[in-house]
Amino acid sequence: MQQKRNIQIIEWEDLDKRKFYSFGVFMTMAIRATVYPATLIRTRLQVQKGKSLYTGTYDALCKILRAEGLRGLYRGFMVTTFTLISGQAYITTYELVRKYVSNYSKDNTVKSLVAGGSASLVAQSITVPIDVISQQLMMQGQGEHLTRFKVKPKAGAKHSVFFGQTRDIIGQIFAADGIRGFYRGYVASLLTYIPNSAVWWPFYHFYAEQLSKMAPSNCPHLVLQAMAGPLAAATASTVTNPMDVIRARVQVEGRTSVIETFNQLIREEGFWGMTKGLSARIISSAPTAIVMVVGYETLKKLSLRPELVDSRHW
Repeated sequence: MQQKRNIQIIEWEDLDKRKFYSFGVFMTMAIRATVYPATLIRTRLQVQKGKSLYTGTYDALCKILRAEGLRGLYRGFMVTTFTLISGQAYITTYELVRKYVSNYSKDNTVKSLVAGGSASLVAQSITVPIDVISQQLMMQGQGEHLTRFKVKPKAGAKHSVFFGQTRDIIGQIFAADGIRGFYRGYVASLLTYIPNSAVWWPFYHFYAEQLSKMAPSNCPHLVLQAMAGPLAAATASTVTNPMDVIRARVQVEGRTSVIETFNQLIREEGFWGMTKGLSARIISSAPTAIVMVVGYETLKKLSLRPELVDSRHW
């Protein structure tokens, strides 16, 4: 009986770091551009009261395109390009922590869980101010009545559409809340993304291994990993969505208490309120996971040290 092979994992010490970071910037930007419209829709669905604006993901997509055009789906996108920094910080932290934990445990689940949570902690410390600004920009247009800050219309050059609105929102946030305003929802973000990342990586490796056992022996590893990514993303999104709803409301509505926001959500919309935006989140996370997994695993393959290239089966 033929023995099924395990999915090979390329570790930090196997990589040519110069190639890894060069290719990584392009990968991160491609992922952001691909999934941004679904992220914007998810944010508006989570912040609206009941179904006051949209009845669901498809309804939101149609209404935004009709009222605001394609540009409406990319409100605040230019601000998120700064998350390239947090993206590089995330993958570096993940790989380094995996390497460190391997000194104490060879269990891949333990390494993935600890490294995923640690990477998210570092990345969110950089990302939260960017998220606060971009979410305020996402809510402009049809959703502007749901947010504290509104872009003041100005006549001017085309570049002011992007940079002028961003400066306007930054100025309003600082005037109202100071520096602290840019870290509104930081605790809620940590409570959302640390568990999400800590759940995603172990399930990703778990699903990849299970698929490997069922697939033909000549099936490329990358295909199995591309299938495992969305499964892990759907699992992690479902587990952490309640906290993501609270995070979005804290950041957009300017709330200060996670517990108070949770209690009000339950009073007004019941436990179903905790599922708001879940379908949009899964829809955005599935292609994100495919692009991320294929991109990330290919990135690692391209970044392998030359002497190791022939030793890896893909």
